[in-house]
Amino acid sequence: MMKAKDIMTKDVVTIRGSATVAEAVELMKEKNLRALIVERRSDHDPYGIVSETDIVYKVAAYGHDPKQMRVYEIMTKPCIVVNPDLGVEYAARLFANTRIRRAPVIEGKLLGIISVSDILKKSDFVEKPKRIYLEDEVEAAREEARAICEAKGATSPECAAAWDAVEELQAEAAHQRSAKQEQSSSMTQYCTDNPDAPECRIYED
Repeated sequence: MMKAKDIMTKDVVTIRGSATVAEAVELMKEKNLRALIVERRSDHDPYGIVSETDIVYKVAAYGHDPKQMRVYEIMTKPCIVVNPDLGVEYAARLFANTRIRRAPVIEGKLLGIISVSDILKKSDFVEKPKRIYLEDEVEAAREEARAICEAKGATSPECAAAWDAVEELQAEAAHQRSAKQEQSSSMTQYCTDNPDAPECRIYED
């Protein structure tokens, strides 16, 4: 399975939160980017992200002066982050469920950035599609919940909803396991009662 680190863009362009929005726009144009990672103020400070959508929706749409507004006023911080070892399918699900288009790849420090374009253009989901089974969905949901809670806060409604989704998937997985065990037990009893039934015969080579 391809991982986030296999398709991420390693050359990440960052900007200070104290920079003006005009400086951010200029940097985006120069580098042909749609988002910039906002630098941390210290090792314990989370990363942020500012996108073209933030600038258009929060600055241009209201006629604010981009030379006066600062990046920290419109950025998302903390932002949802991706672990470098996260499978591409799980990263895609994280993006779908949180409605984001890109996220920094972080393991202690900033390693890169992954976007929907990276998933589309660099991953092997077309050549080698990998179905996410229910047990895998539970693990993916846990990853999403951790990311959402880190970005929105442990006491936020979004965090609570994310863990509710995990619990629902866990309950469904438990139900499926129980159903399979019951089906297996029923089949065993059926074969005990009907040893000559075609379903119960074991053919040897």
